[in-house]
Amino acid sequence: MSIAEKTYPFTLSDAEWRERLTPEQYQVMRRHGTERPGSCALLHEKRQGRFTCAGCGQALFASDGKFESGTGWPSFGEPMEGSVETTTDRSYGMIRTEVHCSRCGSHLGHVFPDGPPPTGLRYCINGVAMDFKPA
Repeated sequence: MSIAEKTYPFTLSDAEWRERLTPEQYQVMRRHGTERPGSCALLHEKRQGRFTCAGCGQALFASDGKFESGTGWPSFGEPMEGSVETTTDRSYGMIRTEVHCSRCGSHLGHVFPDGPPPTGLRYCINGVAMDFKPA
């Protein structure tokens, strides 16, 4: 089943998504876009807390798993259990693993196998797709 065919626990109409999200968030989260590297405030967020989906509020990543990857996007070693799902992304002549919110299906970013131990993964996430909730 593709992401477009799946029904998520949190669902809105396209008009409701457009009303809920900023134009940039809508482009990234609902149209699988990407923000400019280095452009989001969450890239430099260092406080303790949780990064949540800007679309539905689900907790996605704990701040203690965030690291500086040098890519220009917030990077994490692993998501909170059950918070994200992945699909194969074949756009732009590449094969990548797309990361989306398991609650609303919003596009968050991609995961790559070049992260630090212990997971060896780098969840490269668009900052506009997340909110930050301090601890």
